Amino acid sequence: MRGDSLFITFQYAPAVSRKPRTPVLTARQRTILWLLALACVPATYANTLFTQTVAYAAEDFGISEQGQGIGAAIIRWGVLISLPLAALADRIGRRQLIIFCAFGAPIITALGGLAPSFTILVATQTLGRPLALVLTILIGIVATEEMSSESRAWAISVLALAAGFGAAVALGALPLADLGRESWRFIYALSLIWLVLAVILQRRLPETTRFIERHDKQLETTTHIDRSRLFTQSLVAIFGNIFIAASSVFQIRYLRDVRDYSAVDITAFTLITGTPASIGLLIGGRVADSRGRRLLSAITFPLGAILLTLAFSTSGQSMWLASLSGGICLGLAYPAMAVYRGEMFPTLHRSFASSVIMTASLIGGSVGLIGAGVFLNRDFSYGQVMAWLTLGPIIAGVLVYTTFPESAHRELEELNPQDVVDGASTGAKDSQPN
Repeated sequence: MRGDSLFITFQYAPAVSRKPRTPVLTARQRTILWLLALACVPATYANTLFTQTVAYAAEDFGISEQGQGIGAAIIRWGVLISLPLAALADRIGRRQLIIFCAFGAPIITALGGLAPSFTILVATQTLGRPLALVLTILIGIVATEEMSSESRAWAISVLALAAGFGAAVALGALPLADLGRESWRFIYALSLIWLVLAVILQRRLPETTRFIERHDKQLETTTHIDRSRLFTQSLVAIFGNIFIAASSVFQIRYLRDVRDYSAVDITAFTLITGTPASIGLLIGGRVADSRGRRLLSAITFPLGAILLTLAFSTSGQSMWLASLSGGICLGLAYPAMAVYRGEMFPTLHRSFASSVIMTASLIGGSVGLIGAGVFLNRDFSYGQVMAWLTLGPIIAGVLVYTTFPESAHRELEELNPQDVVDGASTGAKDSQPN
């Protein structure tokens, strides 16, 4: 599309089939999906680590809730480091950057365990977390480029489950923080175990077919990013993450300080209420591929945020039920929303565009974190603060419904006609299942 206004809406695809389809993967696709699932683990562990441990580190260093919010926001601003790295992946390939980040993220993140102050802890994570973010971005890019038009969202849901394992390991290690005032440092040291997975990726992960074809044809100068698509997706990322970042960072503090939960209680609560979200992920991925992404995202994302807000305003069974149902709704929304980041941009600009959207989401997260920290320090309740922040996901849902195209059952080259390579295959489209 080429509209004069950045607010112009996209053309919608014809109505998609209502018949559910089971994804059929080639041998190459299965191998790549398995390797990407391994890569998700260190990426998510590094992305989750500070969020899970900040309350304990802050207590050790004597940092207030507002200070925690500012620290988390600073770490999110480290995403600026990821922009040139992501752009580099559009020039030299996805594989080299994935391997670099798979080694770099665990090593630098682990240095947080040696931090002598909260400032140094924040500094180490400000450097390490962007590498994990680039790894996350490139995992999604490779999945988008290698999977077929009938399995892209489903593959994203599978990878989200693998990513959940990395987060679960970080969460499962949280009881270590109860062993002593500085025992939270052990959780950072555990990052080094993921170097084993980096070695596996180095030996087995191939470059994507689409990148090789278009890089050989030197299409970077003849293709471009549709600014209207980038703008609207960035807005959705900003408004959506205003709530998501604040709720994830302050949930542990809320459970510990308001509900008097121990580290073991918090681990049990998060695992029990969060694990069923995997059901939402699998169903969401399948529905997004078979019936479409747009309406699914527009409904389930705001609904999930509203339900999670109730978890900050209730106690007992109501709190557990609200958190569980909210997680399922966000799980339904995630594959559809995540796959859009790669689908709407040409191959040799896909990584950079995805990193811009990721940056936008972290800007929104920074706003939510700082704002939540300020108002919590002024004795506003968690329920009141989260209720106001829920407006972000509601606005994001409206934007998705009114501006996003329907991309289910469409090849990447159909969504990005400028990306067509004469005489070349279109990656997953021409592969035959084994």
